[in-house]
Formats: sequence, C-alpha cells, structure tokens
Amino acid sequence: MDVLMLSRLQFAAATLFHFLFVPLTLGLSVIIAVMETKYARTGDKIYLSMTKFWGKLFLINFAVGIVTGITLEFQFGTNWSEYSKYVGDIFGPLLAIEASVAFFLESTFLGIWIFGWKKLSAKAHAAVMWLVAIAGNLSAIWILMANGWMQHPVGYVIRNGRAELKDFTAVVFNTFGLLEFFHTVSGALLLGGFFVMGVSAYHLLKKQHVDFFTRSFKIGLVFGLVFSIITAGSGDSHGVHVAKVQPVKLAAMESQWVTESHAPIHLFAIPDEKNEKNLIQIGTIPGLLSFLGYHDFSATVKGLRDFPRKDRPPVLITFLSFRIMVGLGTLFIFLTFVGFFLRNKLLENPLFLKIMLFSIPLPYLAIEFGWTLAEVGRQPWIVYGLMRTSDAVSPVAGYQVLISLIGFVVVYSLLGAAGFYLMVTNAKKGPVPEAAA
Repeated sequence: MDVLMLSRLQFAAATLFHFLFVPLTLGLSVIIAVMETKYARTGDKIYLSMTKFWGKLFLINFAVGIVTGITLEFQFGTNWSEYSKYVGDIFGPLLAIEASVAFFLESTFLGIWIFGWKKLSAKAHAAVMWLVAIAGNLSAIWILMANGWMQHPVGYVIRNGRAELKDFTAVVFNTFGLLEFFHTVSGALLLGGFFVMGVSAYHLLKKQHVDFFTRSFKIGLVFGLVFSIITAGSGDSHGVHVAKVQPVKLAAMESQWVTESHAPIHLFAIPDEKNEKNLIQIGTIPGLLSFLGYHDFSATVKGLRDFPRKDRPPVLITFLSFRIMVGLGTLFIFLTFVGFFLRNKLLENPLFLKIMLFSIPLPYLAIEFGWTLAEVGRQPWIVYGLMRTSDAVSPVAGYQVLISLIGFVVVYSLLGAAGFYLMVTNAKKGPVPEAAA
C-alpha cells in the first residue's frame, strides 16, 4: 500500500480507538454530576456511593482516553503535513483552544474533584463535578468545530497558496459543526445511559445491591430515553444540512444513482460502483429520501451518476454505515421505551435485563459507524471541496508509516486491553460500602 492509504489507516485506527473512550467521558460525567447533586440535596448516602462507584469507572475511562488522544494531534504534523501547511491558520487555533483552555480546565477541575472529598462541602464538590462535565463538553465543541470546518469550510480566504482565517465567528458558528456537536454529545449522553443501565443490569441479574443498582438503572434509563429521541432528532436535522452542503454524501448514504424527484429509500442494497447501479434492492419506500433530505416528498435528489467518479465517496461503506447507525438508533428508542414501562419491576424481567447487559457495546458501535459515515462520506476531500486527501499527506516513505501503524495497533491494543480489564473488573465488584470507602 502507498503512503496515502497507510496514513489513512493509521489515522482511522487511532481515531476510532480513541473514540471508544471519549463518548463515555462526556456522557458519564453528566450522569455522575446528577448523582452527586442528588446526594448534596438529600444527604442520602446511597447517592454518595453511586458517585464514587461510577466515578471510579469514569476515571479509568478518562485516563485511557487522554493517552490515546494525545497522539492524534501529532499525526497532523507527521502524516498530514501538507494539510497542516495549507489550513494550519484555521485548524491550529481551534485545536490550541481545545488543548490549552477546555482540556486544562477539565483536568484541573477533575483533580480538585478527586482530592477534594474531605476538603469541600458536599454542594461545592458536586459543583466541581458539574464543572468537569461542562469543561469536557466545551473541549468537544472545539474539536467538532474543527471537524465541521473540514466538512463545510467557511470564514476563510485563499492567500499565498493556502487557506487563511478571515472570520473566526463564522468558523465557530458554522452550522455543520454545531449540528455535529449536538448530535455527538446527545449520542454520548445516550451511551452513558446505556452503560449505566447495562452494568446495573448485570448486578440486578445477580440480585446484588438491588436498591443501589435499581436507582442507578432508573437514572441511566432517563438519559437513555431522552437522548435516544434527541439524538434521532438532531440526526434528522444534520441529514437535512448534509443534503444541502454535501449532496454527493446524501446520494452515497442512500445508494441513489439516478437524479429524480420522489426519490425512494432502499432499506437494504448492494451497490455496484463499477457499473453505477445496485445489484440488490430490498424494501423500497417511494419518496422517503426526498422527504428525509429536503422535508418534501416531491423534492429532486441528485444521483451519484451526475457527480464525477473522482468526487464520489466509497458508496458501500457510506451506505452500510448509515444503515447500521440508524438501525441501532431506532433500537435504542425501542429498548428505552420498554425499560420505561418495566422500570418498577426490573427483577421480574430477567430477559430484559440480559438484553440491556448485552446492549452495552451497541451505542459504541452506533457512534463508531456514525463517524465512519461522516469521514468516509466526505472523501475524496480532507477539506470538502477545497483540498483532496491525496494532496494532504506528508512526503514520507511508506515503510515509515507502516512501522508506526503497527506500533499504534500494538500499543493501543495493550492500552485498550488494560483499560477494559480494569473497567470490567471494577464494574463487577460493585460499590464499596460507604463506611469502608
């Protein structure tokens, strides 16, 4: 493989692995803040035990996420130096603000939270946890604004052969980035809810700490139910914007080859990119693509055949990623509605508890496929319509990237194994009695 493909594989591996930890950091921090607020308001020790139990899992996840995230920014210099030269004036400040402001705030407040148990009042300590959660989500804003600019560049001028910042406000309030932020953060809160429900279900199946994990499950259920609906709604809004600014991605998401009004959706298809058609189409619903893309059943959707081949993303990956993401999102709404009706008789429904236990990985998969859709669907552009990915790669030898790729996979695998082992081990132990904490 050439340098371009190896660099793409390395960045994809690092990003997808790192993003196994980011959503839980964002979502679980808010849930823990809610739990600690309940303790501060009621004085009920069970909420203090909840805060410490879920807080320990949060800290393990946070630590691995930090380690795996640091290397990503270095790759813009090692693997994507041409990209950095071309757009560094715009991309650099966003990453700098994320690292020097939001991340440092989050880390500082987290340190206060860890070491401030006996030094702060209950209300002050709960307030610090809220600051941790807010700072974490502020960190996500800057990263997603940077990605949103890559998806839909605004607020720049081309000068001296490179993109330079013209309007910082336009970049920060880029609609694409804002929609990405709301969709990503709502998905993270959904994941946090499912994580809490899944771990709680494990203990409820064993009838361990029943009151503790019943209450935890109900808190996770609220987050899962509310944010499964919000995630679906924000996803719809994001899809409408994609149809407006990245019409070729919309066509690839639905494997739509011809331009037509009342464009249909195919529940499943196997695209044949060489012959520009679908080999198999199952479950065609007329007009639904036009409605989803433009909120008008009669709207015309531009087909892939009307875009140059060199400007089309890989259709099969884009199509399947979208289907898996949407299918799982629909499942989350269904499961949380079922959970709402069973919330007061969880022990009487072991089958549902088992389903929720084995559902822990599903939000992770939905988020990973969502990012695969966003990034693969943007190809062949690294900055949509402005710079091709093939022009962004560093002038290095292929074997150098191959060696670093192997190194990433090995090190990340060890880190992941250690992180997940610690999380599973501590999750199985259950809460420590408060007297012994």
